Amino acid sequence: MKTVFDGTSVRCGWDGQVLYEQGGFGRKEGKSLRLAPQEAIYLLQRGKIEIEGFDLDQFLAAFAGQPNVVRSFLVYRDIRERGYAVQTGPHDFRVFRRGQRPGKGESLYLVRVVSERDPIRFNELIKEVTTAHNVRKQYVLAVVDDEDELTYYEIKIQKLLKNPPVMQFPPIAGVPAGKSVMIKTPAGSPFEQAWFGSRLDDFRLLFSPLETFYLASAGVLSVTANEKKVPVDEIFQRAQESDSEFSHKAKVYTDLRHRGYVPKTGYKFGHHFRVYSGERAHSEMLVHAMETDAGLPMSTISRSVRLAHSVKKKMLFACVYTSGIQYVEFARIKL
Repeated sequence: MKTVFDGTSVRCGWDGQVLYEQGGFGRKEGKSLRLAPQEAIYLLQRGKIEIEGFDLDQFLAAFAGQPNVVRSFLVYRDIRERGYAVQTGPHDFRVFRRGQRPGKGESLYLVRVVSERDPIRFNELIKEVTTAHNVRKQYVLAVVDDEDELTYYEIKIQKLLKNPPVMQFPPIAGVPAGKSVMIKTPAGSPFEQAWFGSRLDDFRLLFSPLETFYLASAGVLSVTANEKKVPVDEIFQRAQESDSEFSHKAKVYTDLRHRGYVPKTGYKFGHHFRVYSGERAHSEMLVHAMETDAGLPMSTISRSVRLAHSVKKKMLFACVYTSGIQYVEFARIKL
């Protein structure tokens, strides 16, 4: 089948309609068919079309200055060979349910193609995932590594809905002990029952800076230093001086507590929190607090997801907005 390359896409005549009708390739434009570069490379490689003035090597060379074209072709080919019909779209690709195709079926995935070195901007990612959710599609990142191998991640916005228990705590006084605050309370106190603090001895409990700020903000804990009560603002400032991430960590900690979850330090896992629902003895999530406009390299996210999977936990990134927290889950999938 003869086709013509116009510099951005490949045009087929009326005989190209069979590619659309039988395989879901291209987009109809009147009596002709327009193929995206990825589709044209795929069909040219398989001998289904000929492009006037180009063999496969010459056609690939035409996109030498556009590295994402070849990268996305690798994803396109892989998804096609898994038995899906694929159409280019605003998210790179729309992937149809097996046995369905454009014009006669419904798409299942919206796929964005990135390299292992691309930064992931969470504010942009959240917008795309939300758009996919609103049209009832699964949002997938297709990551191409430096050796052109592919990994797929499903991205979800997790609501973390839960019925938080009503907890009543007696007012308690504490004093600074290093970066922690120490209170006197016997074993089995309401604080321990709610998973606050670490036991120093049979009579004393230590609160971490996050626990201290949370309980002080709730009016439960009063901290006294040099016989003077330390204001909540000063508790925050002291913690912020030794931990530059304290501000958004505190917001995520507070949000998780209000939702009925128990966040504890995730230092051993390389993240801010390991999170318990109270339904299991072990934590079920790793949560990393992020400022909304922050980004992470995809390679860093990949390591986090692999670690979380190896210890049977979900990997969530908590993005802090002025209006609340958005929890973004990354999970490896097989299409």
